[in-house]
Amino acid sequence: MRALDILWTLFRKDLRIEWRQRETLASICVFGVLVVLLFNFAFTPAGEESLRLLPGVLWIAFAFAGILGFNRSFAAERQNACLDGLRLAPIEPGLIYLAKMLSSLVFLAIAEVVIIFATALWYNFSFVPSIKWFVSIVFLGTLGYVGVGVTFGAVAANTRMREVMLPVLQFPVVVPIFIAAIEATSGALRGEASSQFASWVRLLVVFSVIFIVLSFLLFEYVLEE
Repeated sequence: MRALDILWTLFRKDLRIEWRQRETLASICVFGVLVVLLFNFAFTPAGEESLRLLPGVLWIAFAFAGILGFNRSFAAERQNACLDGLRLAPIEPGLIYLAKMLSSLVFLAIAEVVIIFATALWYNFSFVPSIKWFVSIVFLGTLGYVGVGVTFGAVAANTRMREVMLPVLQFPVVVPIFIAAIEATSGALRGEASSQFASWVRLLVVFSVIFIVLSFLLFEYVLEE
C-alpha cells in the first residue's frame, strides 16, 4: 500500500504542476495538430488513398508530440535540483519511473484525442467503424512509446544538448513499435479481420511489457548517470 501511495503522490504532483502551468499539454496538442495540418496541405488524398496515408500521418504526429512532451516532463524536475531531491528521497526509483510514465501517458493520450479529431475533420474520415481495434492499438502503441520515452527522457535530461539527444537516443529503439503500430492501425482502419494484423498487436504487447519491466528494474541506474 505504501508503494501505491507514493506512486499516487508522485503522479498527482505531475498533474498539479501541469494544471498550474498548462505548458506541456498545450504545446504537444498544438504541435501534433500542426503536423497533421501540414500533411493535410501536402497531400489531399481521398478514399483508398486516405486509408494508405492516415496511419503514417497519425503516428508521425504522435511521435513528434511525444518527443516534445518527454523533453518537458523532466524540465520541471531539473529546476532547483528537484530530480536530485527525488533521487535522495527514500523512494523506489522504479516508482518514479511509473509515475512519470503514467503522467506522460495521460498527457499524450489527451493530445492524441485532439490529433485524431483534427485528422477526422480535415481528412473527412470516420474512425467509428473500427473504433474498438483502433483505440486498443493506439493505447498499446502509446504505452510502449511512453515507456521508452520516459527512460530516454531521463537519460537526456543530464546531457547538455538534451533536446537533440532525446530523439537521437530514442528513435532507433522505438522503430519496431512504430512499424507494428502503423501496420496494425492500417489493418484496423481498412476493416480487415483481426487475424490479419494480430501479429503486429502481439508485437506491441510484447515490446511494451518487456521495456516497461526493464525500465522499472533499471531506472535506478538511469537516475545515477
